[in-house]
Amino acid sequence: MLNQDHPKLTLTVMVLLAVLPPVLYLSGQTFYMDLAIRLVILAMVAVSLSLILGYGGLVSFGHAAFVGLGAYCVGIPAHHAIYGGLESLGLATLSGWVHFPLAIVVCGLFAFITGLVCLKTKGVYFIMITMAFAQMVYYAIVSIKTYGGDDGLTINSRSEFPGISLDNPLQLFALCYTALVLTMLLVRMIVRSRFGMVLQGAKGNNERMVTLGYNTYRYQLIAYVISGMLAGLAGALLGNFTTFISPEMMDWTRSGEFMFMVILGGLATTIGPVLGAVVFIVVEEILSKITIYWQLPFGVLLILVVLYSKGGLIGMMTSLRKSKSKETA
Repeated sequence: MLNQDHPKLTLTVMVLLAVLPPVLYLSGQTFYMDLAIRLVILAMVAVSLSLILGYGGLVSFGHAAFVGLGAYCVGIPAHHAIYGGLESLGLATLSGWVHFPLAIVVCGLFAFITGLVCLKTKGVYFIMITMAFAQMVYYAIVSIKTYGGDDGLTINSRSEFPGISLDNPLQLFALCYTALVLTMLLVRMIVRSRFGMVLQGAKGNNERMVTLGYNTYRYQLIAYVISGMLAGLAGALLGNFTTFISPEMMDWTRSGEFMFMVILGGLATTIGPVLGAVVFIVVEEILSKITIYWQLPFGVLLILVVLYSKGGLIGMMTSLRKSKSKETA
């Protein structure tokens, strides 16, 4: 049970995510498998952001930087494995056992270093400084022409694992789906632990938690690092999926999209970010086929949901369920 508050909804969404894409793929609808892989990866990013946004109250506008760094931790070693260089560091390799841990470690270090500074601020200042750090990484990658600069970098070969071929869409989807489930379980375990209770307490009343003797800065920093590492892992999966990476992946607008997914689905829930990602991607896909100006109705729809649905889609479902219960009582 991934979410004790919404077990039936969680089970329904996760089962549909696990079953529908392979069935559609085997029936010849390969497009939907690509859509599902992208959806699952972005849902994983949303769940990682929810740890600090939904449960910690930390509005990070730079989460896309972790995704981009994770993707480059796949692209750069793969680039050197084919064209040479970095052999002395052991980074010229196609091994997924190097790519994925490297993405987690690099993003963890980046989150730790930037978090030391960011968490000294609060409110709008925290939002702006996280975005500033993300843009610093964005422009740093743009300036490195060896890896394509603003034009991006093509990944000519995906990460290699013994007995697994990420060139097979079914196997890639299975890996991404497994990573999403494990991320949800990890986040759920964290928020239900004493650590998570302190984190949520700091969100509600930081001064009171400090008075009780908790070093909330340390708790928030650890949560920020964990969130960054999970997003970096999702970035490594995204790099393997797209086989093309660019600085555009870590632009601040991408961070805004991840934030929308969390808020749209419902804050402080495990399944909410997943549901938000599903609706976000599906509605985006539908509207883009209707009009080239799909961003306008899409933006209006998101604004209406956020403004008039307290608690996002999860809150809307909960309110409807309560209303039906009162009517039948």
